[in-house]
Amino acid sequence: MAEHAARSCCLGWDFSTQQVKVVAIDAEMNVFYEDSVHFDRDLPEFGTQGGVHVHKDRLTVTSPVLMWIQALDIILEKMKASGFDFSQVLALSGAGQQHGSIYWKTGASLALTTLSPDLPLHQQLQRFTGNQIAKICQQNHEAYSHTERISLVSSFAASLFLGSYSPIDYSDGSGMNLLQIQDKVWSQTCLDACAPHLEEKLGTPVPSCSVVGAISSYYVQRYGFPPGCKVVAFTGDNPASLAGMRLEEGDIAVSLGTSDTLFLWLQEPTPALEGHIFCNPVDPQHYMALLCFKNGSLMREKIRDECASCCWNEFSKALQSTKMGNGGNLGFYFDVMEITPEIIGRHRFDAENHEVPAFPRDVEIRALIEGQFMAKRIHAEALGYRVMPKTKILATGGASHNKDILQVLADVFGAPVYVIDTANSACVGSAYQAFHGGTDVPFTEVVKLAPNPRLAATPSPGASQVYEALLPRYAKLEQRVLFQTQRILE
Repeated sequence: MAEHAARSCCLGWDFSTQQVKVVAIDAEMNVFYEDSVHFDRDLPEFGTQGGVHVHKDRLTVTSPVLMWIQALDIILEKMKASGFDFSQVLALSGAGQQHGSIYWKTGASLALTTLSPDLPLHQQLQRFTGNQIAKICQQNHEAYSHTERISLVSSFAASLFLGSYSPIDYSDGSGMNLLQIQDKVWSQTCLDACAPHLEEKLGTPVPSCSVVGAISSYYVQRYGFPPGCKVVAFTGDNPASLAGMRLEEGDIAVSLGTSDTLFLWLQEPTPALEGHIFCNPVDPQHYMALLCFKNGSLMREKIRDECASCCWNEFSKALQSTKMGNGGNLGFYFDVMEITPEIIGRHRFDAENHEVPAFPRDVEIRALIEGQFMAKRIHAEALGYRVMPKTKILATGGASHNKDILQVLADVFGAPVYVIDTANSACVGSAYQAFHGGTDVPFTEVVKLAPNPRLAATPSPGASQVYEALLPRYAKLEQRVLFQTQRILE
């Protein structure tokens, strides 16, 4: 590590479900150090599976908070042993798995402010529990009444670096269903419905790019961080990924994995029962939305195996040999119950909207891919998203390596598709946030030297006319199939 000794840098942390990760990024936006601690593998004494404990009811899932603290200790000691020069760290920020809450016992703030640099963190911070607020209040009122502060995973991790309680940021806070996302204040109605005295236990939320303080003297003395190293508010893993992918106004990120996930940049959100809307982590005036579709890659692989001899090349040839719009044939493919919307089963419709039992193989393949992307566009627009002339789509995940699938994505949305390496997007986004925090410069200006995504597909001529005609039909048929599913389930 000696050659990196004099690099000024920012650190980005990610406290995710299965591991704690860190990256160091220099002023030219190059990642020059990364490391991680995997909970199941590196901390087997906690007995986690996938980083969590699943309780007997099979519904309650908790993580041992001490495990996260120990993982942080291990990474910092590894960095120190490798010769990492902590004195060059200008600022740090981080991300935490969303929707987890941590309860600080009365007296914990004193423990945080009086840490001894001679001992690792996990030997000094030992008695914190995690679970959901209303449940804790109802089932263990005494524990709730002895709670001094409630953090999210993100603000908990930031507190470890600050040596005092870190506020919850707007973006992760908006994932709690307690924040009024327009006014950026806690909703008194929602707080009262959850638990008494909740506002004082949560603290006042802050913008995601806030500097929440300087690093605790513990890190200065134990590791050699500079006393002026800034701690920028930590946020949720999804908002941090939006920062890591450098989405801009009007952009979409599509993660094509086991589940398909859509990240949207929104100006004027229209909150609905589906999807999640958060305050935007890089622009407090705007919003981001998240939509999750369960039938992603596994569904694509099933149709590939059934209709393309288990071969992606054959699958691609089918997409190349069939026309945009698929002759009016539309399909819905949900082998497991879909989230957006709640539909199950396979449903095929011909150009006259008659349900049919089967399609020819090539038609089936195009119907699957067109249907998946039309559904994404319809549900994105239901949340207030609009394709703009400058819109670009950033594709990640396994299926983003298939240029023929990406061509359909570009055609359905009428926007160019770029591919981007996002193996550590939450970590990298956190480091970007660390550079951005406390400045008056727009986020895009701060990260302009970062590597650019690569153009993978542009809309085919005539695509917009084809899909502008098909989308309303698809939306109507989706409602029809949804109604059928609900009748069957009743």
